[in-house]
Amino acid sequence: MSEWPLRLEKRPRPSALMRIAAPSIAVAAMLVTGFIAFALLGKNPLSALYIYFVAPVDSLYGIGELLLKATPLLLCALGLALGFTANVWNIGAEGQFTLGAITGGGVALFWGPALGPFALPAALLAGALGGMAWAAIPALLRTRFHTSEILVSLMLVYISQLLLAWLVRSPWRDPLGFNFPQSKVFDDNLSLPVLFAGARANIAFPIALCLAALSWFFSARTFAGYRMRVAGLAPAAAAYAGFGEKRNIWLALTLSGAMAGLAGICEVTGPIGRLQPSISPGYGFAAIIVAFVGRLHPAGIVLSSLLMSLLYLGGESVQLELQLPAAVTGLFQGTLLFYLLAADLFVGYRLRRRHRDSLAEADPSGTETVRPPA
Repeated sequence: MSEWPLRLEKRPRPSALMRIAAPSIAVAAMLVTGFIAFALLGKNPLSALYIYFVAPVDSLYGIGELLLKATPLLLCALGLALGFTANVWNIGAEGQFTLGAITGGGVALFWGPALGPFALPAALLAGALGGMAWAAIPALLRTRFHTSEILVSLMLVYISQLLLAWLVRSPWRDPLGFNFPQSKVFDDNLSLPVLFAGARANIAFPIALCLAALSWFFSARTFAGYRMRVAGLAPAAAAYAGFGEKRNIWLALTLSGAMAGLAGICEVTGPIGRLQPSISPGYGFAAIIVAFVGRLHPAGIVLSSLLMSLLYLGGESVQLELQLPAAVTGLFQGTLLFYLLAADLFVGYRLRRRHRDSLAEADPSGTETVRPPA
């Protein structure tokens, strides 16, 4: 079998500048791909790109929607980035998001009136604890039985979604809701205050920004954050230094679960206002892309969450204006991640042509067989 004429060769010193520029290159390549895709679909590419990326935020209401959708992405991605930095791969933020909505929503439904002004903080706390408890399941199974946190956290997503669907169709269904699968509307004291009039963005966004700052402080200025970074960059060195792997796993998963759970309860006490079968268009999964586009750094994640929010808004806009399917959003999200991974690959590696010796070739035993010239 003939060998591929090109091979990947690791760069001795990857460019720091190109590593920083890789997300911008990926975004530019995504735009070019979108331009071509719109042209193939028979739409004016420039007009379609304007409708996708500019029209959704050309008003105060649109800016509010941008911040509203960026909030759950930012919260989930911040938690995931903490784990990814330590090589702990939580893929189940969507499930932790859902459990946060369930536990916080349960507090809102059954104890909201009795708690009065403390109802909203109690619901937010319950949501964070619910997400943390759901993430503790893969942490326990990983540290006790060496199971894959990737598979366990992913499978728990579907369990949480089925649990939510059962609750709103049976025990928590609104008796006055005309048999629709939804809970009662939360009381007014359980609604997150909006940031400014004329928009739906609420105080969850500045809360998320504060948590981004705390996430940076934790990673850069605390010993626990340093321990997690060392475990991700050099696992052997972390083991030699006595940094416990189990502690990192528990810390990474519970923190990311708490952030995703907080995002879930903020969603149902914000724009939704009740529990219903579907509370997320896939924020927990999209947050994985957000975390990597943001280079696992809180500042980068803030910017990438706004970009991903714009992709969601743009997908809705082209559905209404151009009658295109919702899969357009997935196209932009998928190509963005693909180009980012490709850019990262070529930051660390370069293509080289294989050089073959025309007079000698190595046999499987490692010795050279000399062939006479033709």
